[in-house]
Amino acid sequence: MAAMRLYLDWNATAPLHPAARDAMLRAMDIHGNPNSVHAEGRAARAAVEAARRQIASLTGAEPAHVVFTSGATEAANMVLTPEFRMGRTPLAVSHLYISAIEHPAVREGGRFAKDGISEIPVTSDGVVDLAALEAMLSAHDKAAGLPMVAIMLANNETGILQPVAEAAKIVHAVGGLFVVDAVQAAGRVPLDIDAIGADFLIVSSHKLGGPKGAGALVSRGEVLMPKPLVHGGGQEKGHRSGTENTLAIIGFGAAAGAALADLDDRNAGIAALRDRLEDGMRLAAPDVIIHGKGGARVPNTSFFTLPGLKSETGQIAFDLEGVAISAGSACSSGKVGESHVLMAMGCDPKLGALRISLGATTSEPDIDRAVAAFARIAGRRKLAGAAA
Repeated sequence: MAAMRLYLDWNATAPLHPAARDAMLRAMDIHGNPNSVHAEGRAARAAVEAARRQIASLTGAEPAHVVFTSGATEAANMVLTPEFRMGRTPLAVSHLYISAIEHPAVREGGRFAKDGISEIPVTSDGVVDLAALEAMLSAHDKAAGLPMVAIMLANNETGILQPVAEAAKIVHAVGGLFVVDAVQAAGRVPLDIDAIGADFLIVSSHKLGGPKGAGALVSRGEVLMPKPLVHGGGQEKGHRSGTENTLAIIGFGAAAGAALADLDDRNAGIAALRDRLEDGMRLAAPDVIIHGKGGARVPNTSFFTLPGLKSETGQIAFDLEGVAISAGSACSSGKVGESHVLMAMGCDPKLGALRISLGATTSEPDIDRAVAAFARIAGRRKLAGAAA
């Protein structure tokens, strides 16, 4: 009998959490439009607002400051814009500064022109260079408009946590706006929009066990908001038109609630499993390079290079072993290319790297199986080298 497949690609998408599944099954009987005033519509609205409160709890925000979107990419495109309003007063943002390791959804710059975007370098440890950020903002032309800075909280490839609270102070000292992509951090580390100092947070449903097709832009207040990206009927208080995806939003909320339960204990267990994985890989192949091991990371992520093994070859080899992992980000139409994150860290991106990401149901036997697969792949690499 063939062994069951092992899923270790939770950063790409987390399996649907049972709480989200149950909530969505119940929600299938809620058929009203949440914008209708009759009883059926009010029932749908109540369910959406309950989910909004759950996302607010996840991010330390007020429920009124949560705007539902179709996902994190839409949220990024919504907030990364030169056009804002402070109440009814237009507010111009003249330039976007993003870290060199941002996710493609942020790297594209939303609604900014290409010449209106600058990259903030990172150190060889994969941490944003705060001195460089400060220098860039000091040179910003305030007469043209405000600066906007976007820095992710946890990198999707390395798992390295960024000093966003410190960055927020630098940004706000010059009157800028600060956006934090919290997609890979939500449900894995405690989140509090005020403690982080972000003006806006981006979160995604399917990264924390909810369904695909839902996300949110979370703000610190209601007065300062970006020009809407999606126009129409004025849903979500006019910030995002279109009938709310009630089913996905309800699942998103349930997943957020489940992610908050026993967060510290769950993360401690997952971190121990990641350490077991990395210790096993080092024992099997002492030349393995684990990127970001010496720094603060989300507890579930290991990003590593096995010299002599290309990313696509390694990913296929693990797949043939029955283990699903990723070659960096899995959000670019399935493409396997050179890692811009490694390049930004000063590493040779042609080395290639693989990402193993764990989740709530990952067990010690799963880790041991992954290490055994890694050892076989590493052994075949040596044999191939000797034959050459």
